Amino acid sequence: MKRVVSIICITCFVLAFGSCYYDKADVLYPTNTICDTTGTLSYAVKIVPLFQQQCYGCHTGSAPSGNVLMGTYAADRAVAISGRLYGSVSQVAGYSFMPKGGIKMSKCQLASIKKWIDSGTPNN
Repeated sequence: MKRVVSIICITCFVLAFGSCYYDKADVLYPTNTICDTTGTLSYAVKIVPLFQQQCYGCHTGSAPSGNVLMGTYAADRAVAISGRLYGSVSQVAGYSFMPKGGIKMSKCQLASIKKWIDSGTPNN
């Protein structure tokens, strides 16, 4: 009888504590990307692909969304210098949150944009 009770207790213990899991999303689902914002940040190599992925779909052409035109260095620089770019993508109160209806940009993407702006928006 003691053996049956022991087996039942051990089984209950294993079932109760074996079902717990570690729920840190960044540990469980790593993105395997390295965010390097040290050194010179290239507009052509780092910023343009980011804008192509996140911004140019709505903010280019003859009727850009929100009347915010992007897609060329001059246009991208103008939006960046005005403060609208970083305010919107970092979702600061008082700005239209971007990307509209999408997921907020990653910390790495935001850091890259911020560094480009803080560096004087170089065309490199």
